Amino acid sequence: MIRYALKCADGHGFDSWFQSAGAYDSLSEKGMVSCAVCGSADVTKAIMAPRVTVKEDAAPLSAPSTPAEQALRAMRAELEKNADYVGETFATEARAIHVGDAPERPIWGQANLKEAKALVEEGVPIAPIPFGPPRKTN
Repeated sequence: MIRYALKCADGHGFDSWFQSAGAYDSLSEKGMVSCAVCGSADVTKAIMAPRVTVKEDAAPLSAPSTPAEQALRAMRAELEKNADYVGETFATEARAIHVGDAPERPIWGQANLKEAKALVEEGVPIAPIPFGPPRKTN
């Protein structure tokens, strides 16, 4: 695996991982590398310096390093604090809340594409979230 610092024609900078240098070249030639900010396919490698971390400066791996990661972590914390996790019964529970068969409350969980489409078609207000279920612990 190799990590490249990339930038688009609009000057947005971002990092991305590739299986190899050749994989980056192949994907780039096919227009399959796009800006993480604006979606532009006009992306080039940015100048990079090797990253050397001194032990005192090292951040724990669990600490979010970018504003986007920090925002996602905050979003997840708010969701876990204020909504009930219903897991794979999300579609059933969301539908029950919508028709009044279950108490009104914020919930989150998983639904497959077919279930999500059915909920939208029925007018059940749902939105995708950019992270998965809580980790299972023993």
